[in-house]
Amino acid sequence: MDNKDIHHSSKAPDPVGLYPHARKVGNLLFLSGVGPREKGTKKIPGVTLDPQGNIISYDIAAQCHSVFKNVRYIVEEAGSSWEQIVDVTVFLTNMKDDFTIYNQIYATYFKDNLPCRTTVEVNALPTPIAIELKVIATIKE
Repeated sequence: MDNKDIHHSSKAPDPVGLYPHARKVGNLLFLSGVGPREKGTKKIPGVTLDPQGNIISYDIAAQCHSVFKNVRYIVEEAGSSWEQIVDVTVFLTNMKDDFTIYNQIYATYFKDNLPCRTTVEVNALPTPIAIELKVIATIKE
């Protein structure tokens, strides 16, 4: 494996650590965790923070749309497509309050390709976000 197998999106937000947006292995594309942040800014769609950086309020729908947009940027720039996504792991910080809205929005984005999916609740994510996706897609060799 060499650096040509590592992919960085020009449109998705920069990673918060030392990792690529995606890595190609054979005909599979593995995405690192993708959140709803916007490229070139610390802004998180739908999130209001206090001066200390704590979440005051957030809009899970806005975050869902933004995270799906970021995933699309990454898979397409790496040579795959939305339709080639085969597996999605979703991390939510508030399953009780957010699952219904997230599930409805997810269904509109994935109604045609139906990837496998796992959704889990976590206590926190590395930035003040409420959702993160871990995705696997196929890619042409």
